[in-house]
Amino acid sequence: MNDRTDFVVPDITTRKNAGLSHDPRDFTLPQPLDRYTAEDHATWAALYRRQSELLPGRACREFMDGLDKLGVDADRVPDFERLNQRLGAATGWRIVAVPGLIPDDVFFEHLANRRFPVTWWLREPHQLDYLQEPDVFHDLFGHVPLLIDPVFADYLQAYGKGGMKAKDLGYLTQLARLYWYTVEFGLIRTAEGMRIYGAGILSSKSESVYCLDSASPNRVGFGLQRLMRTRYRIDTFQKTYFVIDSFQQLFDATAPDFTPIYHQVDAMPTLGAGEVAAEDLVYQTGNREGWADTEDV
Repeated sequence: MNDRTDFVVPDITTRKNAGLSHDPRDFTLPQPLDRYTAEDHATWAALYRRQSELLPGRACREFMDGLDKLGVDADRVPDFERLNQRLGAATGWRIVAVPGLIPDDVFFEHLANRRFPVTWWLREPHQLDYLQEPDVFHDLFGHVPLLIDPVFADYLQAYGKGGMKAKDLGYLTQLARLYWYTVEFGLIRTAEGMRIYGAGILSSKSESVYCLDSASPNRVGFGLQRLMRTRYRIDTFQKTYFVIDSFQQLFDATAPDFTPIYHQVDAMPTLGAGEVAAEDLVYQTGNREGWADTEDV
């Protein structure tokens, strides 16, 4: 999710979308399958192979099951419509192709109607390890497999409905923090140990290792107001990871009307990305090694 309504379209997005047009109402376009080159398919295969070998024992079971049930292609950029046949039958969700980052209100409208926007284009070979903006590997590999899980699927729809209201109330910043620390960079406790469910981690080789193995970050228990008060990092590994007990916990947290919660958060101090609060359930206090001295969002 983009937490600004006045975002700048990155150069790579402009280049990849040259000659294509999207629907100005919802930013969707037909997936341009003919645009994928042999190099694109090779890049997808390299990314898929790397993550699929790394994630067993690190990713949550629901993600690994979703990847298998969807039948995500390992050797080429997947055809969205083929995946939609299985995804729609499982939870009523579908993926729609978009040119890249889209405005917040459009994003929320899609989620509220069980449509997940997926950037159609893929990063270039020299960007295997890092890409600032989301591409099809991040969006599809990282996000979509969990949409086959009914509870997580309902959570994301509830988030979309909440986003439409938050925009009208002027609380997009607080809601963006919830998305960042759950959907993008969340960890979950399981009987087998701590596991990954956040797409920003699942699509990253280095952060898939760092988030579970490093002594540097904090790992603390999930709390709705705690997340809404906490700034985050967009340019480095996270300083703090929030850990849920179950996807049902996430769904239950989004059930109440957020309006009074926003007002309560307003009265509390904002916390930096690396702060540990006195009331936190702390699984690990990070040793802060390697933390960059730059501003939080």
